[in-house]
Amino acid sequence: MKTIRYNAAGGIVAQRDILDHLPAAETFLLLLDRPSRAEVRLPKGHIDPGESAAEAALRETGEETGFGDLRILADLGRRTVEFDYKGAHYIREERYFLMKLLSPRQITRPPKDAKQFQVLWEPLDRAGQRLTFEAERLFVADAVNTLRKLPGL
Repeated sequence: MKTIRYNAAGGIVAQRDILDHLPAAETFLLLLDRPSRAEVRLPKGHIDPGESAAEAALRETGEETGFGDLRILADLGRRTVEFDYKGAHYIREERYFLMKLLSPRQITRPPKDAKQFQVLWEPLDRAGQRLTFEAERLFVADAVNTLRKLPGL
């Protein structure tokens, strides 16, 4: 079986008092529903050559979610994830950043991302339970702990 290694970075986006359709008194995390694979995920993607993990996380999170006004609050570290997919063994080094949504400003999503991902806003305490993959649930737990230590979102 062929082994493929790569690095990925993504964002765990928190928001409060920004989006009119969500209760202002509660903090929400942004998740992505991917119906074609029956997955609920965090936004992330490949780190391009010459790009830092933080730059890739901001770019990928914007592309996959359509939100372009993001700020990194904290580096949540990295984890190695291994899985088999379509006859290959993947070893992916994942790095996540806790981000804050600064405004509801939308950017144009690449058609592929717009087609496959639907944005979900989940309450802080329930977001991790919705995720399909354990590694992403662990990153959300780290994000929740970090958010609770930060003064005001």
